[in-house]
Amino acid sequence: MPLQARAEFAVLAALEECGSLSQADLGRRLGLDRNNVNDIVGRLHTTSRVIRSIDPADRRRNTVAMTEEGRLYLDELQAVTDQVQAELTEALSNDEKAQLRALLEKLLSFHPTLPS
Repeated sequence: MPLQARAEFAVLAALEECGSLSQADLGRRLGLDRNNVNDIVGRLHTTSRVIRSIDPADRRRNTVAMTEEGRLYLDELQAVTDQVQAELTEALSNDEKAQLRALLEKLLSFHPTLPS
């Protein structure tokens, strides 16, 4: 998956999980610089995959919400991700896949830029 698509996948997955978020919250949640978030959101907005609007509670902030087009794109990216993961783990038994998943979750739970 191209780097650009991976970044878009991360933003859309965060919006699916959390609902509408400010661009600053997206950046903190994903461990991304605000300029990178702005670029990613800009691309997704241009392709009608997200809606960017001014936060009525704080007009200095932009909030971002996923559109139906964004949800369809996320589904496409998820299908590609699932296929790649299946190919990568094809040689593992079900027990080994579960062990790998548990180890990766443990590593991610201690990552400094991700919420605990």
